Amino acid sequence: MNSIVIKPIKTEADYDAALEQISSLMDAEAGTDEADELEVLATLVECYEAEHYPINLPDPIAAIRFRMEQSELSQRDLIPYIGSRSKVSEVLSGKRSLTLQMIRSLHQNLGIPAEVLLKEPGATLPDNPESIDWSQYPVKVMAKLGWIGQDACDRAEEVMRDLIDRAGGDRAVAMMLCRQNENIRRNGQMDRYALQAWGLQLMAIARETNLPTHYKSGTLTAELAQKMVRLSWAESAPRLAKEFLARYGIHLIYLPHLPRTRLDGAALRLPDGTPVIGLTLRHDRLDNFWFSLCHELAHQTLHLEENPGDAFFEDLSVEPPESNIKERQADDWAMNVLIPTAQWQSSEVAVNPTPTNVLKFAREVNINPAIIAGRIRKETGNYRLLTHHVGHGEVRKLFINK
Repeated sequence: MNSIVIKPIKTEADYDAALEQISSLMDAEAGTDEADELEVLATLVECYEAEHYPINLPDPIAAIRFRMEQSELSQRDLIPYIGSRSKVSEVLSGKRSLTLQMIRSLHQNLGIPAEVLLKEPGATLPDNPESIDWSQYPVKVMAKLGWIGQDACDRAEEVMRDLIDRAGGDRAVAMMLCRQNENIRRNGQMDRYALQAWGLQLMAIARETNLPTHYKSGTLTAELAQKMVRLSWAESAPRLAKEFLARYGIHLIYLPHLPRTRLDGAALRLPDGTPVIGLTLRHDRLDNFWFSLCHELAHQTLHLEENPGDAFFEDLSVEPPESNIKERQADDWAMNVLIPTAQWQSSEVAVNPTPTNVLKFAREVNINPAIIAGRIRKETGNYRLLTHHVGHGEVRKLFINK
């Protein structure tokens, strides 16, 4: 039997010739040159057909209906896999897209291939960690805040997987999802799903926001923070603080807290070492802003410089236990940066906290009176003192739409 010279199939003529040759070799005996030629030609034809004559996957809805007919299932039988009766009806009519949760359930329970439901040849479903219940994430609140689209509210898994990708993928998962974070200064009602969503959003914003310069290790010091605090006299000081830190490669991001977090702030590092500080401003006061900011800066310089994989998430209204050394260190560092200990101890306002003495001392140390008023309220535990000096409603407005 005559053989042809085997060559790549590039044209329809090559393809037809290869098919004709395959037909003539169909009776070739195993182990012969003809059988080897048949195997090679068949492989070449298969590759050519895969590229030029791909077989389209069936429509996901058609596949579901076929399985319903095959297994004699009604629309009611799909409720455990898709959701309510109305959702089943909307999916089958094409008015509602399949979610990953629906696809996973249909694949596992009805045996419909994942690549068909995902409409992507060779696609497989992503792993679904047993410790995560995607439906627990507060996607409706996230949509209300503008973090995600309103049409994504019933697609929690997709929304959160996309957010994880934006936040940094595996590292973000390790930081927020896969281990119990010991650096959380929490109250008893802090919801872990809301906290995770907030933290991931913070990381995503930071990764998507360009700074004018890259952070150099060791740049952030108490002296630099005190230089920033001296801006506090300005009317727009909180925004100036954000711009000041940006010039040194440090993110300061305002991100409203989510329900059931009671969160004030966070400190973490991006994979490239860029410091990120997130503040919720849930207490919209100048004294709270400056203490929260300096507290998170303390974590950046005292703890994250050596351990950039850690992260701190905090309700600063909760007093840390004596055993929490890092929180105690951060509190002390922040108070000393805002008002140096020696100056505070020698001041008249520390023993006689009148409004006049607050204003007098503020001029002496060149900081906003709200910082002094906040220190007095914290040390005395009397939060009715100096109410008119802590800057109520003076912070959040500076960060909205900025």
